[in-house]
Amino acid sequence: MAGSKILVVEDDRTLLDVLQYNLLKEGYRVVTAVDGLQAIEAARSEPPDIIILDIMLPELDGFEVCRVLRKEMTTPILMLTAKTGEIDKVVGLELGADDYLTKPFSLRELLARIRAMLRRAEMMKQEASSTEDTMLPVVKIGNLEIDFARHQVSRGKAVVALSHKEFDLLAFLARNRGQVFGRDHLMEKVWGYDYVGDIRTVDVHIRWLRQKIEDDPSHPVHLLTVRGVGYKFEE
Repeated sequence: MAGSKILVVEDDRTLLDVLQYNLLKEGYRVVTAVDGLQAIEAARSEPPDIIILDIMLPELDGFEVCRVLRKEMTTPILMLTAKTGEIDKVVGLELGADDYLTKPFSLRELLARIRAMLRRAEMMKQEASSTEDTMLPVVKIGNLEIDFARHQVSRGKAVVALSHKEFDLLAFLARNRGQVFGRDHLMEKVWGYDYVGDIRTVDVHIRWLRQKIEDDPSHPVHLLTVRGVGYKFEE
């Protein structure tokens, strides 16, 4: 949405200038950084509404920047990669990125993804505000504890390291325990109705969550698959 602040982290000065020009033209406020250290400093000093983060950066690469910032803030992160290999996308998502784009990309697609991520962030704020008075701030299920206010999950006394989207997905399913949701529905509720990524993203995040919260990921007792329908969370 116009007026939102975007931090663009890109060491290719030509591409950075193009992105800055077009984002300003769309009505966004833009802060730029050309290396990983500048990116962290800029995000801390001028908290943005969204971060566009290139992977290949001097000083610190985009993966490390994502890892550091995700521990400190829930700002949506869109990663840019010049590689088509799946591993970069997977690593970025595991570290907490919300979406990714492979270079070269069209300006139209970039703007569409930015709008989708900003709308989703706003929806999450509204949902959190509307449920604040009616939802338990902490849910305990067996040895699993979900702290919605602190955006934190624990197993016993150990804190479980979850990415932004892993927590959002788990929180949504836990709030609606026992209900079955299809992939399309989960994409709409967790990633946003106009998310343009691969629907298999849901399956990947479910698999990662099982590895982190289930005693035996191969035989889950909480995150269950309902064949032909989708997924549900059971106590």
